Amino acid sequence: MSRLPKESSISRKKTDALNIYFNYAASFQEAYDGNDWRSSFKNKQARLEIKGNLTDKLSYRFRHRLNKNNTAQSQDNFAKATDILMVGYQFNDKVGVQGGKMCQNWGGFEFDENPMFIYQYSDMVDYMDNFMAGVNVSIKPVPTQEIAINVTNAYNNSLSAEYGDNLVSVTGDGKVESVKASNHPLTYIALWSGSFFGDKLQTRWSYGVQNQADGYKSQMVILGQKLNLPTFQWYFDYMGAFDDLDRLGIATDDAMSGSFGNARFANVKYNSFITKANWQFVPQWNLMLKGTYETASVDKSEKLKNYRKSIGYIASLEYYPVKSQDLRFFASYIGHKYNFTEKSGLKDYNTSRIEIGFMYRIKAF
Repeated sequence: MSRLPKESSISRKKTDALNIYFNYAASFQEAYDGNDWRSSFKNKQARLEIKGNLTDKLSYRFRHRLNKNNTAQSQDNFAKATDILMVGYQFNDKVGVQGGKMCQNWGGFEFDENPMFIYQYSDMVDYMDNFMAGVNVSIKPVPTQEIAINVTNAYNNSLSAEYGDNLVSVTGDGKVESVKASNHPLTYIALWSGSFFGDKLQTRWSYGVQNQADGYKSQMVILGQKLNLPTFQWYFDYMGAFDDLDRLGIATDDAMSGSFGNARFANVKYNSFITKANWQFVPQWNLMLKGTYETASVDKSEKLKNYRKSIGYIASLEYYPVKSQDLRFFASYIGHKYNFTEKSGLKDYNTSRIEIGFMYRIKAF
């Protein structure tokens, strides 16, 4: 018989009620920006996370970035640095509700991954703003299938604070319209998460509509599917964004000349295809390969229709020295090519980055 004292039920409850994590990632980088190679040490991620289950039904979660602006925003009264501060109530095994500031419930597996473990997001996810105040209802008709209905703010701020005063939309044929704030700037998302064949096949599919401004909406479709085997995991995501007003801002950043004042393109489409594989080829070692292919188009513009193709590629070798800790050391290469049509008048370029560093989800309590 063991002589170690058994953990009491009170102690277990206290531990379950308070879990503290530090999500920390840092690296040394050699980066090529299209002109020169530059060296630097980077603190990539620094997020404090506290979460727990206060009862069998009541839970909470808080996550805060230590390296981001702490100014409260006008719409939700939280800083951009606060990713999540929410409470949840589980009515039974099938129905639960969460409220507060949360990550919008978009589908896809890149979007769902802990940001600390992302070497480089796809362009679409990199440009998304998705930590919003709202409410989420989750329904599990059977244990392996979940439907979530998510209603949140469309922005953390007012429209003018997000985009600036006197905003106008510009179509590809040069038509200019004044943009006014919506009375109901909300986002509506439906998400299906599925598990099949003993969790070997997983899905995360979503569709959402965001009220950007009066008469302007953004629609997104995200279809993620993942093969989940004991030593090999692979996912493929499709993401499509169809913006009445360029919410992501990629096309506006690329090609807006500035001659229209404070403006964004109208009728912009984005498509993104993302694939990622993890292979644990021997114990405590992982090989990660990731690729992205993305397009952008300003539909009513002869000059900017299907004007952009972006290709990303990442490889990383990871070592996990301590089996009981979520700690990995890595050496990685991140590359990106940006190709533009001749009609657009934009110049092709590419970037590269070599990193050696670590990622550590520290369980502090």
